[in-house]
Amino acid sequence: MRHRLRLFTGMTCEEETPKVSVSFGEFRRIVADAQRVQRTWLGDFDGETLQIPEDLLHVLTAYRTTMLPGA
Repeated sequence: MRHRLRLFTGMTCEEETPKVSVSFGEFRRIVADAQRVQRTWLGDFDGETLQIPEDLLHVLTAYRTTMLPGA
């Protein structure tokens, strides 16, 4: 068996955060409650990207443009 020499550059590989599934209903209830009581940790995720079904995106986009003033 050959030995392999590994070079350590001091940089670590960025591992991707594991993905999990949760029902939209559960997600909605948790986030709605956290928003209602003004949990500051919600702001920690402002820069995060969510993957959502295309039909949900259409509904959210329509809501934003027709129901919210100034959107």
